[in-house]
Amino acid sequence: MADDEILTFDPKARSLEGKRGVVLGVANRQSIAYGCAAAFRFLGAELALTYLNDKAKPHVQPIAEELEAPIFMPCNVEAEGELEAVFAAAGERWGRIDFALHSIAFAEREDLHGRFVDSSGPGFARAMDISCHSFVRMACLAEPLMSEGGTLFAMSYYGAEKVVPHYNLMGPVKAALECSVKYLAYELGPKGIRVHAISPGPIRTRAASGINEFESMLNMAETRAPTNQLVSIRDVGIATAALATPAGHLITGNTIHVDGGYHVMG
Repeated sequence: MADDEILTFDPKARSLEGKRGVVLGVANRQSIAYGCAAAFRFLGAELALTYLNDKAKPHVQPIAEELEAPIFMPCNVEAEGELEAVFAAAGERWGRIDFALHSIAFAEREDLHGRFVDSSGPGFARAMDISCHSFVRMACLAEPLMSEGGTLFAMSYYGAEKVVPHYNLMGPVKAALECSVKYLAYELGPKGIRVHAISPGPIRTRAASGINEFESMLNMAETRAPTNQLVSIRDVGIATAALATPAGHLITGNTIHVDGGYHVMG
């Protein structure tokens, strides 16, 4: 650009007006996926939301109504065809999507609570399939619908990078997820599709309640983080939604920490 050229910015760079996206993993109003979905909607996006099964539906349906989601469907990634049906419905209604968020993780209780070295083969495989490979499958389904580019998000945690006591099996699984993000960013980048791993600090969610000594993880994060604060689903949601806007169009392949700076501490 010329030395005297004045920079101008499009106000739409911070908006999701006219954008459409799929959010997987909303369980209730305490879930990280809800924080993200609410932020996407706040910035103007139209959403497709899913629920795990009939037992979970009553907890998620009020959220779908609150966020005016025109698509609300079951999605158990282990159930044949359910993930595919969600993206087929999005394609039929909208023709394209602009972002998709994966906030799904699972490990058998005995594998999560036991030593990693003692984890079972079937338990490790199931945790990898649900928590990691289903994100890869989601990316494959989203790709043809992102004809004008888009953004994919996966939820990770600091235990993917460093040993976090009691995180056990999920540490290696989340490490695989973060590595998958990098490879997907490389493969999908030429199509204008960005891929991010979001790594929040510990948050009291239903999923987190299954981790042993979770309160000690919360206390350590709050006392050791440079900000001396715990993050909330609102914090994670708005940071994630911002990356889906045009302002983030050249950011991809990273693990984005939303943890008050905890990850920088030795």
